[in-house]
Amino acid sequence: QGALLKLLAGLRWPPPGRGPEEVARRAGGTASPALGIGLDSCVIPLRHRGLSLVQTTDFFYPLVEDPYMMGRIACANVLSDLYAMGITECDNMLMLLSVSQSMSEEEREKITPLMIKGFRDAAEEGGTAVTGGQTVANPWIIIGGVATVVCQPHEFIMPDSAVVGDVLVLTKPLGTQVAVNAHQWLDNPERWSKVKTVVSRQEVELAYQEAMFNMATLNRTAAGLMHSFNAHAATDITGFGILGHSQSLAKQQRNEVSFVIHNLPIIAKMAAISKATGQFGLLQGTSAETSGGLLICLPRDQAAHFCSEIKSSKYGGGHQAWIVGIVEKGNRTARIIDKPRVIEVLPRGATATVFALDNSSASSDDSSFPF
Repeated sequence: QGALLKLLAGLRWPPPGRGPEEVARRAGGTASPALGIGLDSCVIPLRHRGLSLVQTTDFFYPLVEDPYMMGRIACANVLSDLYAMGITECDNMLMLLSVSQSMSEEEREKITPLMIKGFRDAAEEGGTAVTGGQTVANPWIIIGGVATVVCQPHEFIMPDSAVVGDVLVLTKPLGTQVAVNAHQWLDNPERWSKVKTVVSRQEVELAYQEAMFNMATLNRTAAGLMHSFNAHAATDITGFGILGHSQSLAKQQRNEVSFVIHNLPIIAKMAAISKATGQFGLLQGTSAETSGGLLICLPRDQAAHFCSEIKSSKYGGGHQAWIVGIVEKGNRTARIIDKPRVIEVLPRGATATVFALDNSSASSDDSSFPF
């Protein structure tokens, strides 16, 4: 992925004759915001005055056992790139689906419709529809899609306006990759032997279910609240981990700022697994996430209110948020402090007793400023 991003970064953007000033001149108006390669979505000013095309695409291999939930996760992951721009409405979605050649006809007939249904149901929940796409045969199962919206400037928030004193808020816990892998290790005695001293089978099962629920949850509510609480910038946390995506967002800023992360909300016991295996880099912020939360730069006086509001029952429940860091003067970089505070996020319905956690480290939310 890193090599691909470097290659894409070398491409000229915008292409000749397609810059915002040129498009605005043709439309007889002023330049609209534009965003090209390097962040979550592209923002392309259209020749029609005052309108922009915002579009994104993503796909990946299955990572959970339930094909219906895999479809939902794939759709949520695609839409999340729009939500990171504060966009709550999507005009159209396409589905990209690769069916494995190694599957039997019976497996294809059972699994494929469930993945498609999950994707479509999540799209419907997001207020949009899947109107087409592409299906191919391939050695591997792959699922993803394209999300497109045409909107006016007030409907999206450009990810470039963080200021010194802003607070960083995260809307989903970290640790999805660890949870998914640990769940696979339950059937692998050699792998399981390396972590069974720090986590129980029940804890892994609960963490896996929590990770699956979080990955399938849309970031749409958070996107809407970005407008209500005057967000200055945001990104979604996916394959490059919280540190990688924080660094990408920091580079995008117009002001000379840097991001400093102090808190890491992590699904309970996943930090212990990461330490025990020496893998993932969870505490270093490099562990990949799938369909993760939004990392949002909010004014300091709005952050706690945002965290409280997103948990309101009027949004259906199930949403969370934590204050994880600050924006300070700097050279557009991001870092995690040497000893970040780990917030052990309990799976829904679990207790600190079940997870053998000290109550002081177990939390379902944190809206305080320990820094």
